[in-house]
Amino acid sequence: MSHFFAMIFRMRNIRRWGLMRSVQPENLAEHALLTALLAQGLAVIRRDVFGGDAEPDRVAARALLHDACEIVTGDMPTPVKYHNPELREAYARVEEHALGRLLGLLPAAMRGSYREVMDTRALPPGDAELIHAADKIAAHIKCVEELSAGNREFSAAHSQTLKKLRGMKLREADYFIEHFLPAFDMTLDEAVAGDLLKP
Repeated sequence: MSHFFAMIFRMRNIRRWGLMRSVQPENLAEHALLTALLAQGLAVIRRDVFGGDAEPDRVAARALLHDACEIVTGDMPTPVKYHNPELREAYARVEEHALGRLLGLLPAAMRGSYREVMDTRALPPGDAELIHAADKIAAHIKCVEELSAGNREFSAAHSQTLKKLRGMKLREADYFIEHFLPAFDMTLDEAVAGDLLKP
């Protein structure tokens, strides 16, 4: 008997943004799904808009489990995780141990396939940058939604996440920011008043 998938389903129990008051709480499973959707979209932008090399389905699968180790470690607040190099290195060792524990729950024949998806240190650089950008976009969208709901708690995070996204200088992320991000600041009525309901 393997406990792997039962543990993966516990992503629903890991709360994100633990230090912040949220209008709508977010769990790790929700974040993983949204990051995977965004990463796939960025990969499609890379391939279909810019003619680059990308495999959207592979990128989506890797993004879906990019934070799975947090089932074991919990969600470490970003200001703590990246406070200094020593903490960053220590947390990387904790994540490596957590990955080993999760992979150890799988039958031996399946471990290689899942290590390829879950070991973020071994991702091809092209996939890694798209997943990283998608992760930042997901965080920024969360900030947009919280601010739209009147929650000023996310004001600084909103500015910081957008600055980080711009600083990546990744054309796929810039394209998403220009063409897709503004819609997240719209109300439902504003959204459906557009092309959605036109014959």
